[in-house]
Amino acid sequence: MRIGELAEATGTTPRALRHYEQQGLITSARTANGYRAYDTGAAVRVRNIRRLLEAGLTLDDVRAFLPCLDGDVTVGPASARALEVARDRLAVLDARISAQTAVRERLAAALRKAGDAVP
Repeated sequence: MRIGELAEATGTTPRALRHYEQQGLITSARTANGYRAYDTGAAVRVRNIRRLLEAGLTLDDVRAFLPCLDGDVTVGPASARALEVARDRLAVLDARISAQTAVRERLAAALRKAGDAVP
């Protein structure tokens, strides 16, 4: 399938697909006229990449999951490295949430002090 077809099938953009390819997460062949051609399995891989990105991982993090991107990434046994990456990313997200909660509390306190009702 061509890049536009893969983008449509996976809910992404051709630009994102080119970026994933540049990062070594997906591969394509070139047709005689120079267009990218992806096999049908690429759609599964791209959906898994997007699922991991939506879960808060980065493209660098996704590399640890390469061995399981061609199947159901949610049911296969994760490698020790993939688990380490996921734990590290969770710690980063928890720290961000904590920092944002503290900022919210300071803002709410300032509003209460100013006499505004704060939910």
